[in-house]
Amino acid sequence: MLIRLENLYKIYHPGPQEVRALDGVSLSVEAGEFVAIVGHSGSGKSTLMNMLGCLDTPTSGAYFLEGRDVSRLRDDELSEIRNVQIGFIFQGFNLISGLDALENVELPLLYRGIGKSQRRQLAMDALRRVGLAERLHHRPAEMSGGQQQRVAIARAIAARPPLLLADEPTGNLDTRSGREVMDILWDLHAEGRTIILITHDEGIASSAQRIVRIQDGKVLEDTAMPAG
Repeated sequence: MLIRLENLYKIYHPGPQEVRALDGVSLSVEAGEFVAIVGHSGSGKSTLMNMLGCLDTPTSGAYFLEGRDVSRLRDDELSEIRNVQIGFIFQGFNLISGLDALENVELPLLYRGIGKSQRRQLAMDALRRVGLAERLHHRPAEMSGGQQQRVAIARAIAARPPLLLADEPTGNLDTRSGREVMDILWDLHAEGRTIILITHDEGIASSAQRIVRIQDGKVLEDTAMPAG
């Protein structure tokens, strides 16, 4: 089991005015699954994304990632997990404007202490994988939104982490670019990657193998989608 959440709570302002952003969430994800977590604004999906990505810790409950309880770790330990085990894809791309595509993809590899020649090779392989072999030295301002998101995907997959977290990855894209990004995610899934997609878009969610609906901080339903 790659991920196991047990009775996860995230409570802000405990007491009479408390806000339960997560209210007893339990969820398991097997290695190799493609899961969409769906909810409207304020549903708790972003809080859940932060928990899954080790960007925040729960008020109570447990989060097991590859068998290790990561819900009570120190910030430096969580940072190490984010660096090694999780690839992030964000709606806003989060690319560094002064770096070209290759340098943006190399940056997290540098943080991991990977040597220059291996770093360069991994980054080039990842950019080739998302169809940007001809754009290695283009900066973000010289690329379309769809191309920038593909750079962001390359950055997420370059170190081959076991888990990819995609937070509204098509939110800033036109329909065609959004479809291209989803096709890449599906191809990565077909190669055995585990993907968790956070979205409010039912059409995007329907492309996943499994849909988890969240509302008011609770899992409302958890549905396996028909194959094909």
